[in-house]
Amino acid sequence: MDITEQKHAEEEREKLRQLQADLAHSNRVNMMGELAAALAHEIKQPIAASITSANACIRWLAHDPPDLERAFRAANRIERHGNRAAAVINRLQSFYKKGSPPEREILKVEDVVKEMTALLKNEAVRHSITIHTNIDQDLPDIFADRVQLQQVFMNLILNAIDAMKNEGGELTISSRLDSQSQIIVSISDTGVGLPMEGIEQIFEAFYSTKPQGMGMGLVITRSIMESHGGRVWATRNEGPGSSFHFTLPVVSEEAQ
Repeated sequence: MDITEQKHAEEEREKLRQLQADLAHSNRVNMMGELAAALAHEIKQPIAASITSANACIRWLAHDPPDLERAFRAANRIERHGNRAAAVINRLQSFYKKGSPPEREILKVEDVVKEMTALLKNEAVRHSITIHTNIDQDLPDIFADRVQLQQVFMNLILNAIDAMKNEGGELTISSRLDSQSQIIVSISDTGVGLPMEGIEQIFEAFYSTKPQGMGMGLVITRSIMESHGGRVWATRNEGPGSSFHFTLPVVSEEAQ
């Protein structure tokens, strides 16, 4: 059998996959500039706390006689703060690493939400934005690539923050199970809202409402969701702001 056409199609699919991966990585790196101040603050906090605890530990050991119990507690705090800083750095390394193939695993939506809200909390605070979460803890597990899902949350949360950064506001992340046993995640803001016409246009390549925007964040978000068997869409709120929603198929009981 002549498999030339089949091989050519496979090569083209691989090129497309690599292009999408490169665009996704570029999008993540572009976000680093927006997050620099918040990330620096998040890493400096546990480092500063470790230094304070180390000084306390030295003082308790220098006592005559040494106060070993208090020194031990201070040493425990140093370990805890050091692990916290290391966790932030490891999370960033995995998120911005280039060339890693997608690695899907069984995840809980709640865990990914906690990771991303912790990462973006200081950025929200900097713009007088409060983050609320309403995540059902009894939701079924999902089968997804953690870094790709983190990127979806980061794209949508940063868009929401950007829509409110001039006036402040509230950002709400919620989830529920729909009638087709899919998880629906919604990220809502009280910002400037969506254009009155052509909502679907915001998901087109190189379309951006930001002067400095690449116009690829929502394109990549849609691509990631579709590759996971879900979809993404946007709606206007009845009050101020807008909401972005995406679906995630749950893991079947047989697959667990």
